Amino acid sequence: MGAEKNIGNEKKAEAKRAKTAAVVLAAGRGKRMKSDVPKQYLLLNGRPLICYALKVFQDSFIDEIVLVTEAGEEERCRRQIVEPFGFSKVTAVAAGGSERYFSVANGLKAVSADCDYIFIHDGARPFVTQEILNRALDAVKRDGACVAAMPVKDTIRIADENGFSVSTPRRDRVWQMQTPQVFDASLIRAAYDRLLQEADRLAAEGIQVTDDAMPVETLLHHPVRLFPASYENIKITTPEDLITAQGFLQRLDPFR
Repeated sequence: MGAEKNIGNEKKAEAKRAKTAAVVLAAGRGKRMKSDVPKQYLLLNGRPLICYALKVFQDSFIDEIVLVTEAGEEERCRRQIVEPFGFSKVTAVAAGGSERYFSVANGLKAVSADCDYIFIHDGARPFVTQEILNRALDAVKRDGACVAAMPVKDTIRIADENGFSVSTPRRDRVWQMQTPQVFDASLIRAAYDRLLQEADRLAAEGIQVTDDAMPVETLLHHPVRLFPASYENIKITTPEDLITAQGFLQRLDPFR
């Protein structure tokens, strides 16, 4: 524990040479959760779900946090999340958009212009850790763009439109994407500027932008490094995920 603390302190000192920001997304309604309560307000061990990720970023080397919530929920987020839990690094609460990439774009606009690296994280992933953030910082400094991910455990099959198996990719080459996804600030801003310009074309071609690496790779042709995160860095999407999360909290509760 002492060694890990020393490493964390070294990372904080190193990060001071570069300004870092986090855009934390909490704008989704969470339809698969089958709840009338927005997912970010669902309670996990007595605290709103979004608080867990915010706590980790608050206690890290990150300099500023932009919280993106559903449009119209900004003041509620300030009163029920930011202020009561003392998230002093939250410099802005931005309104989300109709699609994830609109929410990210709004968050990027609220990040300070002099920021060097931007971490984009799904607020529904409560088990991001300081170790994951440290790995991300190393990777983005080296490669300019990186994504938290883990190799898949199961065999993956590619199906045709009728549901028949047509191919099996090599399992050692297939990774499951997570967040944070971290970028040189000028790179991700340029990627999103292009994305917003070409959003109509992409939609007409049926291209869905499901994460932040896609515009960097497809529009700017910049390679994105995959770095190992954790199988516990799950996204809370269904009621069953909350049950799993309760078990993980025994070890991974950042409020303890």
